Amino acid sequence: MVTTTPKKGTLLIAEPSIIGDMSFNRSIVLLADHNDEGSIGFILNKPLDYTIQDLIPEIKASFKIYNGGPVEQDNLYFIHKIPELIPGSVEISLGIYWGGDFNKVAELIADNKISEKNIRFFLGYSGWDANQLNNELKSNSWIVTENVYKKSIIEKSYESFWKEKMLEFGGEYSIWSNAPENPSFN
Repeated sequence: MVTTTPKKGTLLIAEPSIIGDMSFNRSIVLLADHNDEGSIGFILNKPLDYTIQDLIPEIKASFKIYNGGPVEQDNLYFIHKIPELIPGSVEISLGIYWGGDFNKVAELIADNKISEKNIRFFLGYSGWDANQLNNELKSNSWIVTENVYKKSIIEKSYESFWKEKMLEFGGEYSIWSNAPENPSFN
């Protein structure tokens, strides 16, 4: 298992030990920013029962919406890999971009110039104060790994993502890959 220090573009993989935390249980978070003031990320593998059209009826598309985290869940965020089409976006790393001109995004969706392979939408985000993430790392709540998927992480299937990472880490993590999400179901 490769662990690294958190930085923009790295992944936080929830340790099996944070079972009681409903927001982050079995989560994989892409860190969109990390600095001395804190960290921001988006949970990649927690889809909601909404589409973009459910939230914005003018956008006639069924792009899945994900739970980005417990902060500001009434706000819509997005990451993408098409900065040449979406002005105002900011590079996270490895060809993944955050935000940009949402009116342009809506126009591109209407013109069928964006697919779910290019963009992922989130309600809310995951946020940590200056030392909060470091404290959670010290208490073994997260494993920090490089994003080996680079920009194709946007296309990564969410269903088995956490389980795949547990199997990849091997050892005691392999056992957790087949454990029920709620241990009381065991």
